[in-house]
Amino acid sequence: MKRKNIWTLFFILVITFIFPASASAAKNFYTYTYDYWGDERESPDAYVPGIVLMGQDLGTINLREPQGMFVKENKVYIADSGNNRIIIAEKTNQGFQLYGIIESFVLEGEKSTLSYPQDVFVKENGDIYICDTNNQRVLHLDKNLNFIKQIAKPKDETIEGTSEFLVQKLVVDDANRVYVLVKNVNKGLMEFDSEGTFTGYIGANKVIANITDYIWKSISTKAQRAQMELFVPTEYNNVALDKEGFIYTTTSTLDNKDIYTGTATPIRKLNSMGTDILIRNGFHPPIGDIYWGKAGGINGPSRLIDIVPLENDSYSAIDRVRGRIFTYDSQGNLLYAFGGLGNKTGYFQYPSAIEAMGDSLLVLDYRSGTIQELLITEYGKLINQGLALYQKGRYEESAEKWEEVLKLNGNYDLAYVGIGRSLLRQGEYKKAMEYFKLKMDFKNYSKAYKFYRKQWIEENIAWIILGLVLLYILPKIKRLIVKIIMLRKTEVER
Repeated sequence: MKRKNIWTLFFILVITFIFPASASAAKNFYTYTYDYWGDERESPDAYVPGIVLMGQDLGTINLREPQGMFVKENKVYIADSGNNRIIIAEKTNQGFQLYGIIESFVLEGEKSTLSYPQDVFVKENGDIYICDTNNQRVLHLDKNLNFIKQIAKPKDETIEGTSEFLVQKLVVDDANRVYVLVKNVNKGLMEFDSEGTFTGYIGANKVIANITDYIWKSISTKAQRAQMELFVPTEYNNVALDKEGFIYTTTSTLDNKDIYTGTATPIRKLNSMGTDILIRNGFHPPIGDIYWGKAGGINGPSRLIDIVPLENDSYSAIDRVRGRIFTYDSQGNLLYAFGGLGNKTGYFQYPSAIEAMGDSLLVLDYRSGTIQELLITEYGKLINQGLALYQKGRYEESAEKWEEVLKLNGNYDLAYVGIGRSLLRQGEYKKAMEYFKLKMDFKNYSKAYKFYRKQWIEENIAWIILGLVLLYILPKIKRLIVKIIMLRKTEVER
């Protein structure tokens, strides 16, 4: 019996060593960050896969080419584009349940149906806005699906008369202004007031052209210039609104060189004037992956196709090229990156949207027609808590959370920086300098050094003044002594 138990234990150990990856592959991602030098550093998982939701799980047909998604409290609104409908799913204690389907509504006494809707936005009062793309309109319905108004192509001289009004993405602010991303419109987001009147454009991407283009254009003939590619702004591909009313945008149609050099900005944060106010103080710009390999035939930079603002002014963007999610803090530091392309749970085939539901993330997949739930881990919660406590001015508690993060990941540079920032706020300038220096955060080191120098001067001002006084008086005393000695010497000689 004893020998049998030994052989059983041996068999279990062999199985464990032969198949270690299979036991964890379905649960864990490869999660990483970049250090100061740009080296990839593996870290614990900030999120792990939860459920995978399909249409049939909700008691309806499966999603077909879903393009957009919006979360309000415990409900998720899905733009099921290929099926010409909006699906509403509610999360309960029993999981996700079908709450409703929007396929049509009554317009002027007649039934009006949706045609390839690509996005949906829901206000606090329950009003629903839909990008009804192929019908070339933005719909505004109340929470009971009663028609309120629609926004069609405006009659404005800035809009080409022959162009289609293919609305793709939208957000609505607290003043009920509607900001719409329209296909083939590169002047920025189209802005409509609460009545649906077109008021102009906001936040156009900057035109990027290199010196060679300018030189060539200057020496070309008029006919050649007419045939040249115009220097026009690139289009946004998605838009999101944070709780303070700032608009986040993503752009994926950017030149590889411009992204690498930092000339292009795949992520922008627009204020009410359309000015980009996104902070980019991280070691590396918020562009997704900073190095682009050619593994699996995939090449080029990350193509960020959607973004979701999170708590503490952080945000997550998803890359369609490699299926990865990148989360940044308010300063533009990469908190963690994870995910990938594939058919197994936790990976994506062709992601089209990302949203947050509480601490969890939801990713919509265009190709598989699924929604994947990503659950935050204890490691991810500690990072969020460190950021939240710092923003609330509870610096000592924030430093304690970062200490806990370091216990889980000793290579996490931002934990050292987080402790340094907390110490800086607490007036522990010298200690803060040590943490900043350790992780090459020269900007914060310089700030801490200035405060430390000022503090040192204030603490030693009495000694400094005494020293200056002595430097001023001692030479005079010396000269006086010498003078007295010389006078006495003269008197003796007489």
